[in-house]
Amino acid sequence: MKTVDSISLSFRTIKGNRLRTAITVIIMALGIMALIAIITAVDAVNNSLTESFSTMGANAFSIRYKERMIQFGGGKHGETKLVNKNSLKAKASSEGRVITYDQAKLFKQNYSFPAKVSIALSGPNNIVVNSDLKKTNPDVRVMGGDENYLALGGYTIATGRNFNQAEVENGENVCIIGEAVSEKLYDDPQKAIDKIINVANIHYRVIGVMQSRGSSAFFNADKIVITTYNNIRRIYGTGNQSYSIAIMVNDFKMMDVAVGEAIGAFRPIRKLDLTEDDNFYIDKSDSIASTLINSFGILRFATLIIAFITLIGAAIGLMNIMLVAVNERTKEIGLIKAIGGKSADVKAQFLWESILISLMGALFGIIAGVICGNLVAILVKTSFIIPWLWIIGGIAVCTLVGILAGLYPAYKAASLNPIEALRYE
Repeated sequence: MKTVDSISLSFRTIKGNRLRTAITVIIMALGIMALIAIITAVDAVNNSLTESFSTMGANAFSIRYKERMIQFGGGKHGETKLVNKNSLKAKASSEGRVITYDQAKLFKQNYSFPAKVSIALSGPNNIVVNSDLKKTNPDVRVMGGDENYLALGGYTIATGRNFNQAEVENGENVCIIGEAVSEKLYDDPQKAIDKIINVANIHYRVIGVMQSRGSSAFFNADKIVITTYNNIRRIYGTGNQSYSIAIMVNDFKMMDVAVGEAIGAFRPIRKLDLTEDDNFYIDKSDSIASTLINSFGILRFATLIIAFITLIGAAIGLMNIMLVAVNERTKEIGLIKAIGGKSADVKAQFLWESILISLMGALFGIIAGVICGNLVAILVKTSFIIPWLWIIGGIAVCTLVGILAGLYPAYKAASLNPIEALRYE
């Protein structure tokens, strides 16, 4: 019997036992669906969070007084809580040692490496911005920067201009607004230039509107008002809030050297001697994305375990169904052998039945998993994801499950004595 004939006969047998086949296919599909759906959802969340938090380029890093921790939900003034892999002693040594205005200014003046340096200070979050006729929702944040802040933050001016040195030094009430704020208050970004807006009950003159950077379910980079850090310092006061320093090198290959120079320049400013550890942290632009991706490793591992357990159950169920099929078709097997059919043909038919049922489960599971996973992608506003590697792996695993589940029933069917099989009732 040819392979095509074996497959064709297997299809007819499967169609003849639809209920039993459907149950096995559903069990198999659930395992694959769980695997594909969760992997797709994790990839979607990774993409969205990476876009949300990776605000600087690959050739940039920042200096912070404490390690950044990703948390779902904002802290005070948008500061994130600690994700600290170091000891409690290391955390305690930096607690309260904020980067002051004088330290940030001194670093910018003394850092001689060929790079752009920016000083930033967080303003209030969740504020309302008003024009003469319209106002935004209370979801706008305020940031203070300098003339280099836009470049290091990944922003581009759509219309208007950047801050000049005098505006930064004097802390003037000028601002650059995000695309979402501009769209809410003015139909045309050009109309926003030189307009006076009310930002948390403080009047600012708009000097620029930024191009859209997009948004995700976690963060909208366009709902922002940027003024100078000296303006934030003058109006809101610094209190215990820390300044952040960002550095962008001209050549990515010089990143490690630039980081070393920054540490060397900042240690004397922080009044550290040779025996003391750093009481500040270097935060590379890709570190947040790496932290987020690594945090989902446990979820991936748990998903694999769930899928593995489900597939084991499916394999046992498939084997039992194939054994029942052998008993039900004993006379048929005896007739095939009696008219010259070979044991190999019988074995191939039962193996193909097991493999086809398994692959049907894989097909439905993959389709359902991709759809369910991309529902999460839609919610977090990221692109459609098809995890091809996991799909190929799922098909391969289901094929293996089908072979393993069908081996024993196939050998049992092939070893039947044709005379005894024909007399089977």
